[in-house]
Amino acid sequence: MENNDNEKMTYSSAIAELEKIVREMQSDSCSIDNLSALTSRSLKLLKFCKSKLQTTDEELKKILAEIEQ
Repeated sequence: MENNDNEKMTYSSAIAELEKIVREMQSDSCSIDNLSALTSRSLKLLKFCKSKLQTTDEELKKILAEIEQ
């Protein structure tokens, strides 16, 4: 998934890409030269996932508050 594709990214696709990156980093074929790029991409994906989770949490709290009224 490309870095500029965030508007089309889903939480599930971000998690899948993170899992792929972890497997690649753990493999013997992962070069030191590629490690920095993989770490940078992982950080972007983690920030995206955190933001999605926070947004979902806020939306759920609003819905639950409406139900309680």
